[in-house]
Formats: sequence, structure tokens, C-alpha cells
Amino acid sequence: MTSQHLVLVLPTTAEFDSRTYRIATGVLARGHQVTVMARWRVGLAEDEVHPAGYRIRRIRVSARNGLPGANLVQPMLRFVRRRRATEPATGMSTPPKARPPTPDEPVAAGRSGTLGRLRRAKDATFRLASIVLVVRSQVRNTRAAAPVADLYHGMAYMGIPVALDLGRRHRAPVVYDARDIYVDAGNLARLPRPVRALIGRWERGWARRADRVVTVNRPYAEVMASRWGVPPPLIVLNCSYRFVPPDPRERRFHDALGLRSSERVVLYQGGFSRDRGIEQLIEAIASVPDAVLVLMGYGSLQVDLERRAGDPATGGRVRILPAVPPDELLAWVASADVVAMPIQPSTLNHRLTTPNKLFEAMAAGVPVVASDLPGMAGIVRESGAGLLVDPTDTAAIAGALREILASEEEREAVGRRALAAAHETYNWERQLALLLDEYGRLTGRLW
Repeated sequence: MTSQHLVLVLPTTAEFDSRTYRIATGVLARGHQVTVMARWRVGLAEDEVHPAGYRIRRIRVSARNGLPGANLVQPMLRFVRRRRATEPATGMSTPPKARPPTPDEPVAAGRSGTLGRLRRAKDATFRLASIVLVVRSQVRNTRAAAPVADLYHGMAYMGIPVALDLGRRHRAPVVYDARDIYVDAGNLARLPRPVRALIGRWERGWARRADRVVTVNRPYAEVMASRWGVPPPLIVLNCSYRFVPPDPRERRFHDALGLRSSERVVLYQGGFSRDRGIEQLIEAIASVPDAVLVLMGYGSLQVDLERRAGDPATGGRVRILPAVPPDELLAWVASADVVAMPIQPSTLNHRLTTPNKLFEAMAAGVPVVASDLPGMAGIVRESGAGLLVDPTDTAAIAGALREILASEEEREAVGRRALAAAHETYNWERQLALLLDEYGRLTGRLW
């Protein structure tokens, strides 16, 4: 089999992206070359080799750099700043100007009435401009750094335009990995309808220009095919590699946090963002005896969550740990007693989601308490991997946690069912085979 080169394009730093890690390691194991093109931030290497063996190149990206004529504008701004620094102080202070939100920040709700609508319209305009400029910056700066490859795989709606640019320049096929219904997810879902429609139109154009669209579950695939007028996307579930949990079970959370041996660990791991059910879990844990809620991850809510965890009212029953790299994650998850994911039905994307954490819990042999929503309910029921709840009902969440934690024997039985389903059906080895077959169809050579 001839060695080929895959380039994965991300709109993130690639530190904690499990799907990227799994694709890269799977392709690498087949004897191919893999480069991940990601975004740089302070404290990270611009060019490094991941311990698994693939290369990560991080690109400096900013909205300012995406401005037309940025090569002229930025030196002028630096000149103005130097001149101001040399001017004598006047004793008067000028209030700082509000900056536009970055693509990852929520749009302010604003005030009610006409003033509120104008405020929201201004914030949405800044948000839209920021998205355009950041994408433009990443496209421009990636061109000089990305290698020539046999196939370019663009992640998410801010990664695919970069991948399409590289594919066009090097005459290589491009895959669009649409991992969410983006205009109905997160902060984009809260933008005004005309702005969302415009972003949706851009995404539809990108999807049609890609040689293949890939997504993470059947409900998403059906929505995307209908909205974009493309063939049904290839479904590559976000499953984990097959994993054998340590026996006896490790107590990583107890060791890291100094927990009593009798305390059980309810784990939420993933993004600290709105509508993921974190607030409901914090309220529910108060009604679950001898249990601690561990929040492991990072995101926009981190400062608020740290404040709540430190509030004496929580009684020390909410603890926070940083995210861990994908190659360490399953060992940590396997140390929990139950994994909770009461994702809220606030958007179409959330109602249809099959989150990574569901498959990671199954791979680690740990029972789940999950939202009774169309995306994940069928998998939980079919596999017997845990309990489904109304995610808006904190009493129901607490009751499900108590039920799973009440009997160690039953908890272990549920964990064994989850692990068996992961080994037989919901594993990355099976999903990777589907993806590599598609890569082969696109390049005309086996992967």
C-alpha cells in the first residue's frame, strides 16, 4: 500500500480534540503521514510532533490579521501606538472602547425595547465580521505553512473554508467534517435570524464544494442532506477506541482531589458552556448522598463554575479539574462511578446530539445518566448503558444518580453492558474503517 498524506484542518488548538486524535492515530497506524493544521495560542508550540507521532502546525490567527490590506494596516497601528506611548500624560483618562466579541464569545443579550434590539444587532454584526475576518486570517496564514497532501479534511464550519482553499490550490479532494448543526448550536443559535441565514448559506456553499460531507450521527445527516441539497453525509460516529478498564479500578479522582474512600464520583467531562446540564447537575448533587460532582474540562463558564464550586453552600461537593489529553481520557473516565450528561433541549443541535462523552463512558465501562432526547436515547436504551432522564428536571436527575449509585452490584452490571456494546458495536475501529474506505474512494488509492 502506497503511503499517502492526510492534512486535518481545525479551528482550534488541537489540544483536546478527540475526533482529530482518533483520525490522526488511526491513519498513522496504517503507515500514512498526518499533519494537523490548528490555531496557535500563547504557551503552545507552533510546530510540534504529538507523542502519538503526527505533526501539529499551529497558525497565528486574528480578526485584525484578516482585514484587507492587513500587511499595511498593522504597521500603521503599531506606529500610532508608539506615538501615543511617547506623548505626555494629560491627567485625563478615556474610558476604554468596547471591543467586538470573538467568534467563541456569547452575544450580549442587551436591554429590552428598541435600544436592546439595536444593541443586539450591533453585537451580531461585530460577531459576523469577526467570524469572516478570523476565517480569512486562517486561510491566508495556512497557505504558506500547510504541506501538499493527498487529501484535506476540514473540521467544523470555520475549518472547512481553510481546507477548501488548500484543496483547490493543490488539486486534492476535500472532506467536510460537520460535527454539529452549527447554525442551531451554541452562540450561533442565539444570533438574529438573518445573520444565521447568511452563515447557513455560506456553510451550504462550502458543503457543496467539498468532495464529501461526513457527520457524527443519522439525525444530523438527515438535516444536512435536506438543508444543503447534498448526498446523505457519511456517518462516522464519535466512538472511542476499544479499551480495557483497569482491574482493580483506579481511584484517580480520589487521589487527585483527596476524596474519602466512601465518596462516589459523578463525572461531567467536556466543554464548560451553556446548556450542557452543568447547572442542573450542581443543583442535583445536593440530593445525592455521599457523592461528589467532578467537572473536568474547560470553557467559557469556567470562572463562574469555580466561583460556585468555592461557595460554602455547595459543601465542597462540586470539584473542578482541568481537561486531560485524549490519550489519557478513558483511564480517567474509568475511575468515575457514573458519567452524567443532562444536555438541555435548548436547540435542535442539542436535541439530536450524540456527544463524545456518551461513547467515552461506554468505552470505559461506566454507567451514564443521559438526556432522554432523540440523538442519544436510542443508543442508551439499546445498549443498556444507563438511565435516561428529563434533563430539565433536577429532581429526576438526582433520582437517576441515586438509583445507579445505590447498588454497587447493579452499577457494575450496567457498566459491563456498556463496555460490551462498546467492544461489539460502538468503537472507533469500526468507524475508522468506514472513513478510510471513503478516503480511498476519493483519492483512488487504499488507505
